[in-house]
Amino acid sequence: MSAPVVGTAIPWTPGWAPEAVDDLRARLRSTRRALSSFGHAWSEGTDPSYLTGLLAYWADGFDFAQGEAEVARHPWFEADVACGAQSPLRLRFIHLRGAERTGGRAPLPLLLCHGWPDSAWRYQDVIDQLADPASHGGDPDESFDVVVPDMPGYGFSPAPGQVIDSIGVAHAFAALMRDLGYERYAVAGGDIGSSVARFIALEHPADVVAVHRMDAGIPVFAGEPATLSAEERAFLDAAAAWAAREGAYAAMHRTKPATIAAALSDSPAGLAAWTVEKLHAWSDSSHGPVGGFTRDAILSLLTTVWTENSTGPSMRMYRANAAIPADQHSRRVEVPSGFSFFPADLLTPPRAWLERIANVTSVSYPGSGGHFAPREAPEVYAQELRAFFRSSW
Repeated sequence: MSAPVVGTAIPWTPGWAPEAVDDLRARLRSTRRALSSFGHAWSEGTDPSYLTGLLAYWADGFDFAQGEAEVARHPWFEADVACGAQSPLRLRFIHLRGAERTGGRAPLPLLLCHGWPDSAWRYQDVIDQLADPASHGGDPDESFDVVVPDMPGYGFSPAPGQVIDSIGVAHAFAALMRDLGYERYAVAGGDIGSSVARFIALEHPADVVAVHRMDAGIPVFAGEPATLSAEERAFLDAAAAWAAREGAYAAMHRTKPATIAAALSDSPAGLAAWTVEKLHAWSDSSHGPVGGFTRDAILSLLTTVWTENSTGPSMRMYRANAAIPADQHSRRVEVPSGFSFFPADLLTPPRAWLERIANVTSVSYPGSGGHFAPREAPEVYAQELRAFFRSSW
């Protein structure tokens, strides 16, 4: 297959290189277990007994061919997109055309933005519901053309040849949507994808009909504290407490990403422990110890990260984002904005904070799900998007 030229998307098929899978299985079978304190379960990180079982299954139980087919079940493409004065970026992405609405009307284009430690994987179980709601008990007039790119250096998108932050990704994604022929579209995201969605709305407001976010990001405030409400001050305090309790991973990513990348890129056991601990901590524990994710779902994510060697590039983005100037964080999104705060996610800001940062038209609090809601509770997430974007069709 010839390489795409800038502005041209061509079909592309995702896959896991057989030699990389063979090497992975050999490494898994020779894993040296860490010495752990007794009985800590998840309190000191990934539960050793859970990890042992997961690694054994990854080596000798996981069906790599079936997992690869599952990853490729939606139509994938690749494109080189312009990124300002920097070199073009190659993006690989899912693009599923939605079902035609009544009267021959076109579906609403929807760009979905993921975060760390995942990729388009986050949205795999919700794509079909969004593209063809009638086949899933929904309103046929609420169909989307769904576009789900892997961010540069995440999933199957190659590592960028330059430093790139959320603003750069926002420009690249906006260029991709233009290249696909969409002049106006909806945007949704969570985690780093929430930041990317925010910057698309800030930098390309004429292109965005509305933006939906699963979080408001880690709060940054450089103004006078006296101007904050008591609820907002409590929210900032809660965010600082969360960072002290749970944010060691992020501190490592934004300060010394090359150090931890060297370890995780050489050890599938280390990669699994680093990732699964977050799947556990950030998901709805009522669904199971790791948010109800099946082992196959977890290993689909991990196998892509391993075979693409994307650990270092994905973590490097934290360092790039830490260098975004402070004044960028105080910009208010004027595009109509909606938020869905799932109960097991990291932080829930007060309405006053949301009004400070965005033109809020909707806030909802679904009853189940967490940080990875599109994968944990796809039916709930699909309904949240349909409800918010209902006025945009």
